[in-house]
Amino acid sequence: MSDAPRAAELRELLRRHNHAYHVLDQPTVDDATYDLLLRELQSLEEADPALRTADSPTQRVGAAASTAFAEIAHLQPMLSLANARDIDELVAFHERVVRLLAAAGIDEPPTYVTEAKIDGLAISLLYRDGVFERGATRGNGEVGEDVTANLRTVRTLPLSFGDPQAPTLVEVRGEIYIPRAAFDRMNDERAAHGLPVYMNPRNTAAGSLRQIDPRQTATRPLALWCYAVGVLDGVAFASHHEALAWLGARGLPINPLTAVHRSIESVVAECARIGELRPSLPYDIDGVVVKVDAIAMQQALGSVGRDPRWAVAFKFPATTRTTRLLDIRVNVGRTGALNPYAVLEAVEVGGVTVRMATLHNEEDIHRKDVRVGDTVIVQRAGDVIPQVVGPVLDLRPDGAVPFAMPERCPACSEPIVKPDGEVQHRCLNLRCPSRGLELLRHFVSRGALDIEGVGDKLVARLFELGLIARPSDLYRITQEQLEGLDGFKERSAANAVASIAASRGRPFGRVLFGLGIPHVGEVIAQAVARHFGTVDRLAAASAQEVADVEGVGSVIAEAVVGWFADADNAALVADLVALGVNLELGADERLAVGHLTGTAFVITGTLSVPRAELEARIVAAGGKIAGSVSACTDYLVAGEAAGSKLAKATRLGVAVLDEAGIVQLLAASA
Repeated sequence: MSDAPRAAELRELLRRHNHAYHVLDQPTVDDATYDLLLRELQSLEEADPALRTADSPTQRVGAAASTAFAEIAHLQPMLSLANARDIDELVAFHERVVRLLAAAGIDEPPTYVTEAKIDGLAISLLYRDGVFERGATRGNGEVGEDVTANLRTVRTLPLSFGDPQAPTLVEVRGEIYIPRAAFDRMNDERAAHGLPVYMNPRNTAAGSLRQIDPRQTATRPLALWCYAVGVLDGVAFASHHEALAWLGARGLPINPLTAVHRSIESVVAECARIGELRPSLPYDIDGVVVKVDAIAMQQALGSVGRDPRWAVAFKFPATTRTTRLLDIRVNVGRTGALNPYAVLEAVEVGGVTVRMATLHNEEDIHRKDVRVGDTVIVQRAGDVIPQVVGPVLDLRPDGAVPFAMPERCPACSEPIVKPDGEVQHRCLNLRCPSRGLELLRHFVSRGALDIEGVGDKLVARLFELGLIARPSDLYRITQEQLEGLDGFKERSAANAVASIAASRGRPFGRVLFGLGIPHVGEVIAQAVARHFGTVDRLAAASAQEVADVEGVGSVIAEAVVGWFADADNAALVADLVALGVNLELGADERLAVGHLTGTAFVITGTLSVPRAELEARIVAAGGKIAGSVSACTDYLVAGEAAGSKLAKATRLGVAVLDEAGIVQLLAASA
């Protein structure tokens, strides 16, 4: 059977997807699906060259330019890159480079440059005599769109080099993108004004750059990274890294995740390192670009079809995929909040098979207009919980209806309410079975009592068997009861009982957090514990007295007072005290007075010491620990891979300390 019909079908599919992605900025499939289709077509054409047509996507670089802008022919084609999906393909690229160089009479081993592959919109910038003259989108690689007026609004793009000896002509290749924090702020503002939120930073950047009115573009937080040079007149470079250094010295932004390597082993290690950094970067990347450094070697290697032979894109697992939304279900949390979630047709996202994803709340579902039966875009960045970004409206089935929250709790059938000023619907039944299980899971979690060996699965099993119903029941569990469960032997059962017993001595603030009082997080729990000292004083406090605690407002204060006023909660506290659980501030926990008294700190990133240890030292010196950066923050302590908190601190002018800096500050009073 001929492969010609399938090849024709693939050409048409890829043409449509290309047009949607490059011209309309409205992708209809995820990158991984597109790559699979392209690879299938390449395989068919390699097996039967007669199937290769002049208009095949394998022979083209992109799609036609939009007619909304004037066309600009690139002085030098903007080629795309072949992909390496794993280490084996990356090593195969290196071996091919070595083989081709040897065939060209070059025996010297290649040096490589690695760069973070920015997930943005490729552009070409033309500088004449050091002054920015024009800019264009990539378009189809041969012809792009003239977006000069819009590019002039990008603050990170220098309008001139300020170089008295500037070359006659330099074409710079770059990527326009939107930083994550700026994208989140845009969506927060739009949501606050009742406007639909944007899907992702890449598409938003593309749409922003292609606004007909440059004044609209000027309101968007676009940024630029430069990654290459094209046509040159009046300057020459021997290597790629030399060209990047030259651009950087003239004010063009060069991504800091750029390095030179003398071996493929070093390249592989760098790809792994950047992959680990990916979730914490303040901008989106989808891989690492690997280039042969020497320009002479690049010229000797040349290109084939749509790809230069001297470069490859090492692609990370896709963080977005499309799949079908099978159902929207609702879970009841420990505070009674109803949390809708998506049940999905299984799909691999970021190297993990995803079957469920968060949908946050009813307002978020309506804002995104997600409906059961939709084909949806699912996103997973790093190790965070997968989330539904939005639907592919062109693929919506007939009859799909908007989602509505249930009127009664799915766990206990009691009526559901939506308090004024809140986005969450709630079950107010304090004896709701789902609330009880979620509270138990929260109580044993790392931020609360942190009971080693007693995790979600064991808690759920004990709850199902009726052995525990509330947190205090944990302290009555015996070794014999655990030995009767699958997976437990004498030693493991004894260890679990010992861990539960040891948790009686956890600090008051952590026990208070473990009680699951609505709106009371770790930082607020610590502040309330230090302020009142004992659970008896806290239980007797008025809402105004609780609101007097720094960082506690009227909503939190009312929640705390209301929680202690409930007879079941009061009985739980009394039971915990009777069982020896610590609900009183220790002498070493009381608010210290020292040289950091009144100074507010936020800690982010990875440190060489446990974060709890550093927080304890700051508190011992009189400092306060907050969970988020604000104008009231005095210092941000930033470890490795600091992300959005560092960006916000920089924007607000908050002083930033590295680990050595905070150690030095703490030592000032020692």
